[in-house]
Amino acid sequence: MFKFTKSFTAVALAMTAIAASAQEATNKADMFGQDTPSAVGDSVNTAAPAQTRRLTISNAPSGQVGAQALNQANGQVQGQAGRGRPAANGAREGMDSRQLQKRMADQNAPLSEFQKFIEDNTNKVLPIFGSEFFANAQPTFAPIQNSPVPSDYPLGPGDELNIRGWGTIDIDFRATIDRNGTINIPTIGSVVLAGVKAGDAETVIRNAVARLYKGVTVSVNFGQLRAITVYVVGQASRPGTYTVSSLSTLVTALFASGGPNANGSMRRVQVKRGGKVAAELDLYSFIAKGDKSADIKLLDGDTIYIPPAGGYVALVGKVNSPAIYELKNNSDSIGSLLDFAGGLPVVADPRRAYLERIDPNKSHPRSVEEFALNPEGLQRPLKNGDVLNVVSITPDFSNAVVLRGNVDQPVRAPFKQGMRVSDLIPSREYLISRESVKRQNNVVAAGDNEKDTTQDAAKIASRIGNLIAPINWDYAVIERVNRSDLSVKLIPFNLGAVFSNPAGPDNIQLQPGDTVTIFSQEDVAVPMDKRQVFVRVEGEVKVPGVYQMTAGDTLQSLIAKAGGPTGNAYLFGTGFYRDEVQKEQSANLQRAADRLESQLRSEQSRQLANLSGLSPTEAAAMTAQFETERRTAEERIARFRKLQPTGRIAFGLDPNERSFARLPQVTLQNGDRLVVPSKPAFVHVFGAVNVEASPLWRPNSRVKDYLKMAGTTSDADIDNAFVLRVDGTVVSSDSQGWFFGKIGGLEVMPGDTIVVPEKLDRQTAWTKFTQGAREWTQILANFGLGAAAIKTLRN
Repeated sequence: MFKFTKSFTAVALAMTAIAASAQEATNKADMFGQDTPSAVGDSVNTAAPAQTRRLTISNAPSGQVGAQALNQANGQVQGQAGRGRPAANGAREGMDSRQLQKRMADQNAPLSEFQKFIEDNTNKVLPIFGSEFFANAQPTFAPIQNSPVPSDYPLGPGDELNIRGWGTIDIDFRATIDRNGTINIPTIGSVVLAGVKAGDAETVIRNAVARLYKGVTVSVNFGQLRAITVYVVGQASRPGTYTVSSLSTLVTALFASGGPNANGSMRRVQVKRGGKVAAELDLYSFIAKGDKSADIKLLDGDTIYIPPAGGYVALVGKVNSPAIYELKNNSDSIGSLLDFAGGLPVVADPRRAYLERIDPNKSHPRSVEEFALNPEGLQRPLKNGDVLNVVSITPDFSNAVVLRGNVDQPVRAPFKQGMRVSDLIPSREYLISRESVKRQNNVVAAGDNEKDTTQDAAKIASRIGNLIAPINWDYAVIERVNRSDLSVKLIPFNLGAVFSNPAGPDNIQLQPGDTVTIFSQEDVAVPMDKRQVFVRVEGEVKVPGVYQMTAGDTLQSLIAKAGGPTGNAYLFGTGFYRDEVQKEQSANLQRAADRLESQLRSEQSRQLANLSGLSPTEAAAMTAQFETERRTAEERIARFRKLQPTGRIAFGLDPNERSFARLPQVTLQNGDRLVVPSKPAFVHVFGAVNVEASPLWRPNSRVKDYLKMAGTTSDADIDNAFVLRVDGTVVSSDSQGWFFGKIGGLEVMPGDTIVVPEKLDRQTAWTKFTQGAREWTQILANFGLGAAAIKTLRN
């Protein structure tokens, strides 16, 4: 019995302890985390007081306590637009994205009837003014993120607050205003915030905390704000129910809904609240001038009504913003709409404007009238369907004369009564063109370093005498327009006489609108005896250099001016070069290359046609051979195109001629070059020889002598050998008839080049070039090409 009583007592004590622990836990839960005060009579260690747990009021997740509050401390009032909540009558924010995109595509910029009418008349699609403002509108409302909350914003159910406090207690609490307009803070109690302005919320919460706890600093900022539901009806692009931020205004809601459609009004957008018109917005004032005075803040349940437009007019021509504009009422004038359009550009002609008007009550509904855009014209009222066309000014000068051509600076100078050519061109320096000044400035080379300041001597010599473009002093012209019949009259005059005799008839009196044109000798070619001639002579003359010659001077005059030839001068090898000849040779060379390509294509077509009767194996082998030949031929033609003719003129002198007096009587031109070489000591041998060499020249030696010395191969085609003479001519067996078609007996002169092709029955890279040797000799002769061309074509 004693044992049973003892066991029962132990169980009862254990159950009592468990109940006490549960009660203590319940009490702590009721204290929202506060430590339970010590029981009366508990022992207290005054020397080392026991540490009590600090009171913390928080509902933030672990690891994130105070993070957002610390970022927004110091009393900053921040917030973001609330996410859309379900709207009344089952409406929801936005619609299915695919459905909405399809709807937008179906309604993509539909044209109004007036726009179509303007397009038919002007062949242009004019936009409705202001429509571009809504062109990039989002298909759904995009919440406003991280925008400041106005201090006068009235708080209401659904607004979220982040409360941060520190001092005697720590607070990191996020609360949302409930439908009763209050928030509940643990240990603090309920705080009424409905209707409180955002700027006063911190004071209200601080006072509530101070009733229980002293020395607590409180900071309040805003999280997610509530959403409101508004209705967009009437002539809207996307009418419907929209859930928007409680910070939204009329303009932001219009932007979310896409604005008015093609027939909707932009000038009388209304907000209806409680059965009355709370505001009416003229979008033109906002878009054109930034006036938002009528842009009110929306409330839950507001209706945005977009009525039909009252009428349209079109502004076309020279206006800053050509478009179709809406009329707000009958008092809209031309000046008021031009003000919205940004006014008139400087090129508009205010003296002439055309107003096209539609009156359906008349037998001829359309009429047009002309008037000036003066103060009276700007006050003219506009009517529905009007088209105002502002024309541009005529870009004509009533008091100007023009100087152009080979001059320092083409100018449009003001006309003065009694003005003459000499007044427009006071001195000859006005005729130094910018290109001539550039040439003068470039005569000094600017090297990359102090040691590199030299120029190519050949380039320097070619530029001597060309610092200034030569002027045509005999001819200049005035173009004069007769405004009575719009005819043009040319009045030529002697430019040189204007400066030599200012009182003469060539110093013509100018009229407004005259255009004076000055020519260089390159613009209009002058006679040879009036051109400046700078000629270069090089080589074996006593004084080589660049000389200024006069009209009618010849090669003999040039050599005499250079002091005559030296004792080493080689007359037969003298080369004479002219720029015009080089240009002609270049053009002929390209034509020859085009002809060779045409022949290559014809040969390919013929060869491919012959493959039809062959077996597949033979056809494949022949095709491979043709492809190899084609590539080789194309490479040769490509190299042939790269050849640079020299512009050399062959004199055709007798090789044994020694007197320079026997040179042709060629009249010199500007840029000519005469090169008198010394007698070469070698002869060059190329082609199908054992050794391509340059043996010494021997008097009275023949082609066959040098061929024996170099040795010909078994494939050498001796009959078609040819000689490139040092004077620029080409000699072949056909041209001379040596030894019944052989050229072996031709006497070789110093500097000559002997070319021996291979026989045509071998298809080698060299024979690809030398096939048709007769044709090649003619090409080499006509284009002034020598041994260097042979090397280029072979390599």
